Amino acid sequence: MACTTILVGKKASYDGSTLIARNDDGFFDEKKLVVVDPSKQGKKYKSKIGRLEIELPDNPLRYTATPSVNPSHGIWAANGINSKNVAMTATETITSNPLVLGADPYVKPDIDKKGKVKKVGGIGEEDLVVLVLPYINSAREGVIRLGELLEKYGTYEPNGIAFSDENEIWWLETIGGHHYIARRVKDEEYVIMPNQFGIDRFDLEDGLGAQKEHICSKDLREFIENNHLDLNLNGVFNPRLVFGSHSDADHVYNTPRAWFMARYFNPRTYKWDGDNPDYGPESDDIPWSLVPEHKITVEEVKYILSSYYQGTPYNPFSKVAEKRGIYRPIGISRTGVMEILQIRPYVDDAIKAVGWLSFGSNPFNASVPLYANVPSFPKYFSGTTLEIDSLNSYFWASRLIGVMADQNYGACIQHIERYQAALSNKGHELLNKYDAEFASSKDLKVLDKANEEVAKVTKEETLKALKNVTMETSKAMKCGYSRSDN
Repeated sequence: MACTTILVGKKASYDGSTLIARNDDGFFDEKKLVVVDPSKQGKKYKSKIGRLEIELPDNPLRYTATPSVNPSHGIWAANGINSKNVAMTATETITSNPLVLGADPYVKPDIDKKGKVKKVGGIGEEDLVVLVLPYINSAREGVIRLGELLEKYGTYEPNGIAFSDENEIWWLETIGGHHYIARRVKDEEYVIMPNQFGIDRFDLEDGLGAQKEHICSKDLREFIENNHLDLNLNGVFNPRLVFGSHSDADHVYNTPRAWFMARYFNPRTYKWDGDNPDYGPESDDIPWSLVPEHKITVEEVKYILSSYYQGTPYNPFSKVAEKRGIYRPIGISRTGVMEILQIRPYVDDAIKAVGWLSFGSNPFNASVPLYANVPSFPKYFSGTTLEIDSLNSYFWASRLIGVMADQNYGACIQHIERYQAALSNKGHELLNKYDAEFASSKDLKVLDKANEEVAKVTKEETLKALKNVTMETSKAMKCGYSRSDN
């Protein structure tokens, strides 16, 4: 799936939290937020796409997830946080090249016309959260478990996966069918990931040795050498050059997104615009990670994952921009869910983990915080149905707001901005309120109470925004007519 990811190290974030977030840009699939209890995890997993069965370990942890409502294509859990305060988002679909895939082909299933499975495939985006998140106690353990699964079962697609805990963020990228590399995100840096192979620096000695900051397949050095994959000339190992894509499509679909994200957080570090920029929208060498010029807030993560080249000639909503719409925006129509997974180091373990939830197209939706260490979520977030229900479903109300506001951007955007600000302001207020209430009581029921109040406020503000956008869009209908029009 085509997505966009941002990772923020603890020294780069506003409050010392680790932040990982990803737009899950699917196929307009319906999404919900749920808690998976260990009793519901099962002992055997069977994938829909790969058609393989995998025995699962004992003693899974409870975890949150944002699966598809329609199970016909599989679970597609997308992201979540487990009861050990470890977060995971999976996956960012990335890219590869013919040399890599010729050396280590994807493990694709073989199914005949009658539906009989002649050969099972590997694992992929559909499966990864369910196979990994319930069984890890740290971000590093996430890399190790997923690496072992990739080596054993292989994958049928290229993917990037993030793991975080209160101390570390790790990013793993698959290489061909069975290989992978992973890097720890430096605490003072943030990472930008559109849909292409991203890591641009890697210490093979560490990855094959002490593994302090790098982890990789045990045979990665031989794999590179035996298949003549190293295209570097200067002696510096750049994995993006070795394992990634080198296509024209990247220049309209991927690199412009990286350019806009880096340009936003580092406006003075490099020259981004005009003649002879250091990096432009079609540059292949935009850094994977940077130290931001200021600490990054949750709101800025939401903004950048909602962005569409504001303030540039590429803004698709601009009436004057001559190059509008030529690049794929970050905030796109088909996003199903985006959750900013925040692990806070300065509070009790029971309330460290917060997920800031958005459904639908990010330019027009809002983000609200929910405590993750709960047995269930309010129905407004968890009860999405396949039938449209704008009154009782945050997902459907968000989708409808986006559809209408997109068609009448100029008149609706002020209502959207007020809606987003209202829920962001209230979200921080409620977190402060219930953090204090839990600190004095140590009662986990406080978290359920908090999430219910978040749901109540979210519903009120969302229905208000839906009404405002409906009215503005009604005024713009082409069949409108007044006698004064003559």
